[in-house]
Amino acid sequence: MWFKIVLGVCLYAAFFMLFAWLGKESMIRRLMHRTFESMDAAARQRVHENRKLLTVLQERKGLLYRVEQRLVYSGLTSKYHFLTPELWILGNLVLSAAGYFIVLICSGSFLAALAVLAGMQVLRSGLESTLMARNYRAVNENLMKFLDFLGNYSITAGEVTGILNQISKYLDEPLRSALEECYYESQTSGDVSLALMSMAEKIEHPRFKELVRNMEISLRYSADFTTLVSSSRRAVREHMRTRQERKSLVNEALVNMMILLGMSVVILVIVEQLIKTSMKQILFETLPGRICLTVMLTIFVLLYRQIRKLDR
Repeated sequence: MWFKIVLGVCLYAAFFMLFAWLGKESMIRRLMHRTFESMDAAARQRVHENRKLLTVLQERKGLLYRVEQRLVYSGLTSKYHFLTPELWILGNLVLSAAGYFIVLICSGSFLAALAVLAGMQVLRSGLESTLMARNYRAVNENLMKFLDFLGNYSITAGEVTGILNQISKYLDEPLRSALEECYYESQTSGDVSLALMSMAEKIEHPRFKELVRNMEISLRYSADFTTLVSSSRRAVREHMRTRQERKSLVNEALVNMMILLGMSVVILVIVEQLIKTSMKQILFETLPGRICLTVMLTIFVLLYRQIRKLDR
């Protein structure tokens, strides 16, 4: 076993050094350079198209847009400015392929390599979802504070982004970065409406998106945001009350599932004593048992997804 591991590591290191040398000495380097240039150009073109679609309020679709949304909502693009959906997908493919072949060479098991590949995808998705949930909670906790600060100013169209920049110092991430970027974008481009719509796209929170879009509309017709802030406060309070009720439903559902799981364990123990056969053997080594475990696992995964939706 150790010999296979050492052999796999040596082969991986040898291929890594070989490709590093080829990258300096041959056309592979030029090919990689052109590939990354094409990816950068495609990313810039996609950002330009997205901004054009923002101005006409057209819905965007596609795999790259969904990947970009998850990267933005998780805060990864704010921390790593070079990160693009194309680069994220490429890195994910390279790491997955490397993990797959390393496990395949070391263990010689196709199923083990597939399991590692699936586990890497689950970890990647779990990381994104965890970061997105953390940012969502942070926005939810800071939204009322944001409205309170906003209500202290008599905002006019010419100074709205400046006020947002002042407020950002008292808020937590990701709102702080989003407000600061909105200010700098409006100063650079001179288009306050586009800067506000871009800011709304960076935050995964329905009430915040609604507030910013209403602010953008108010810029066109009036300079007084007092009514807007007051109505937004009521909407946010209603949202928090509804969210608290949903959290209570989630907690009740979890308690019910734990009770059902405990009862299932007790029933399995009783059945094991009656038939004098190990339930572990029946569940893990027979086809009906594996089917039952798969169904139970699917139910728990679906329940987890519904809980996540209710928590939003």
